[in-house]
Amino acid sequence: MDVAELGAWLRLSLTPGIGNAGARQLLAAFGSVQAIFEQDASTLRQLGSDRLTEVLLSEPATLAGQLQTTLDWLQGADDRRVVTLGDAGYPSALLDIEDPPSMLYMLGALDPWASGATNRIAICLAIVGSRNPTPQGESNARQFARVFGEAGLCVVSGLALGVDGAAHDGALLGGGTTLAVVGTGLDRVYPKQHLALAHRIAQQGLIISEFPLGTPPLTANFPKRNRLISGLSQGTLVVEAALKSGSLITARLAAEQGKDVFAIPGSIHSPQSRGCHALIKQGAKLVESAQDVLEELNLPGLSAAFTASAEADADDQTADEPLFAAMGFEPVSLDALQARTGLATAELQARLLALELAGEVARLQGGLFQRMARG
Repeated sequence: MDVAELGAWLRLSLTPGIGNAGARQLLAAFGSVQAIFEQDASTLRQLGSDRLTEVLLSEPATLAGQLQTTLDWLQGADDRRVVTLGDAGYPSALLDIEDPPSMLYMLGALDPWASGATNRIAICLAIVGSRNPTPQGESNARQFARVFGEAGLCVVSGLALGVDGAAHDGALLGGGTTLAVVGTGLDRVYPKQHLALAHRIAQQGLIISEFPLGTPPLTANFPKRNRLISGLSQGTLVVEAALKSGSLITARLAAEQGKDVFAIPGSIHSPQSRGCHALIKQGAKLVESAQDVLEELNLPGLSAAFTASAEADADDQTADEPLFAAMGFEPVSLDALQARTGLATAELQARLLALELAGEVARLQGGLFQRMARG
């Protein structure tokens, strides 16, 4: 894309009141983005109001600065690119969603939609959930994503705190690829705690945004990007979610797009499980292991041996530490554990500390403890 064409696309995206739908209408009418701005007022007026004609004939005041910022960013490294509707590198899956973005900014080593790309991705799966998950929820996100990465799936999420970050990390740990769809310009990383993770994703996957460079983390942009997370994916797995959460928006969009929706059940006492339970009541597929998702997608991948291995690990875990039988998988207080086991307080606390340091038990707020399931 040359500078003139990039400038025309930026002008179209920055023109107030146009939006993605208006951009598609104009492109259909005039054939190319540059042709739109070659029309006179009378021609433009045939497609819309006087106000629309006025804004199309007036160059946005921020255009020159935005164009230079974009050119500087593109020249900063060879893993940066901008694709537009009709480009060979535009994700074909997004053409089927409602309101596909006119422009996409991409950062990363992965370029699966480029003409002649050798690193194409076969199946994408979204993993979404709470920004404040329980320790088990965060562990589930990471473990499921790691299995999906090992099985060759590409994990898609939103780079948010909590489940999103754990999902990206798990996919990378599994040697797989991951796509992060963000709600800011790609010259910013939000949240800042994920700066190192964003660098890892760029090296092994791809970060995508529809927002111009310099766009700050505006609240309204995060629900908007959710349609891209579900649109890029064959299915969406919700790990943990409250009844009112962006994760349920992503799940709803996935269902409306005809995609599979999966949910991991949790404790009936946990607010972070209620969103998943509501999805299951509405028809989402209940999953207890990563293998459940792979089989539903007709991608057994790791074979039945994976399920057998996971069950064996769980049995070994219980045999290795009898305290687990008393804990179950629900949060439990020290007093309740003492009543169930008959252990002295000092011995019980010593065992719990050792298990906590080993990553087998999590200490929760309110003096509660929870066993961490493996695999």
